[in-house]
Amino acid sequence: MLNRLIVLTILTFSANFINAQIHRVYTGNGQKNNEITIYDSGYVDVVPQFPGGERALMKFINETRCYPTDAYNNKVQGRVVCSFVVYPDGSINGISVIKGVEETLDKEAVRIIREMPRWMAGSIDNQAVPVSCVLAIPFRL
Repeated sequence: MLNRLIVLTILTFSANFINAQIHRVYTGNGQKNNEITIYDSGYVDVVPQFPGGERALMKFINETRCYPTDAYNNKVQGRVVCSFVVYPDGSINGISVIKGVEETLDKEAVRIIREMPRWMAGSIDNQAVPVSCVLAIPFRL
């Protein structure tokens, strides 16, 4: 009885872990043969990384960010939270705003991410995989 309980517990956790690795299935052109698996950044062995690391990422954001005039004049500030996918070749696609602040700041955050250089890809078992990432772009006066 105890052995069955242990085996059942292990199988339950294993099934949950395997299911949790897959973030979503994304269909590029709406065709069945173009489906790819995109992994959540919490479930890969190596997470995608901006070239040069976190410090270089912050430097890039600060040098690239252009505060929209209307938002600046109206003293609008905050953090725009965006999601995007880093593909095995390091390219970024699928950028979307998860938590916006104001339309012009949201658009500026998307522009910043779109202009980023290729990232170092995430991987599972030394195999590069598409990984969903989340990044907050701060706008402070």
